[in-house]
Amino acid sequence: VITLPNTTVSMGYLNIPAVGTKNTSYTIATTDVGKYIELGSAGTIVVPNNTFQAGDAVTLFNNTGNSIQITCSATTTYVSGTNTVRTSANISTRGIASVVFTSQNFCIITGAVT
Repeated sequence: VITLPNTTVSMGYLNIPAVGTKNTSYTIATTDVGKYIELGSAGTIVVPNNTFQAGDAVTLFNNTGNSIQITCSATTTYVSGTNTVRTSANISTRGIASVVFTSQNFCIITGAVT
């Protein structure tokens, strides 16, 4: 049993809100944190440097029949489970990937990526 005060209490998102479908190249922004971006017919995703804070995360969904490139401008980017700094990665067809930041210039990409 949890007793809450008689006030409005925010518990964060109960789902993952959508940013919308992007059909051209798109640079993820701080307004995308905690949300997912659907990638449509074309374009690439750019991960900028010195924009996000530790703990920020953005989810990407490739809703196409082809892989989509992520261009990594962040100074240090790794694909989860590897030890090689990457300047790009590809999200597989119908794949989901999350970009998780540990600082302004360091992130990990995890999910259906190569």
